[in-house]
Amino acid sequence: MQLIPCPNCGQREEIEFHYGGQAHVPYPAEPAALSDAEWADYLFFRENPKGPFAERWYHSGGCRRWFNAVRDTTSYRFLAVYQPDDPRPDIATLLANSTPEHGGPR
Repeated sequence: MQLIPCPNCGQREEIEFHYGGQAHVPYPAEPAALSDAEWADYLFFRENPKGPFAERWYHSGGCRRWFNAVRDTTSYRFLAVYQPDDPRPDIATLLANSTPEHGGPR
């Protein structure tokens, strides 16, 4: 079983978490002004990159709080975890500081 680093509780088993989708997707400024197609784009269409990706996670079996993480989608390695109000870490810096054998920051 994989361990996921919760920024509030530390390393926990993945069974305690729920994936929440792409992070840093802003809510529309004027939702009433959106067309059906624009709502569909907002609700259903997200990036699906190969490599580092900023995601939202919910620690349902622990602190019951949301947090953001940068995870490599090819290896499932978590490169960083941070609070929802914090800015997204620089991906190039994370990759330069990660160690593949341990799956995380140096």
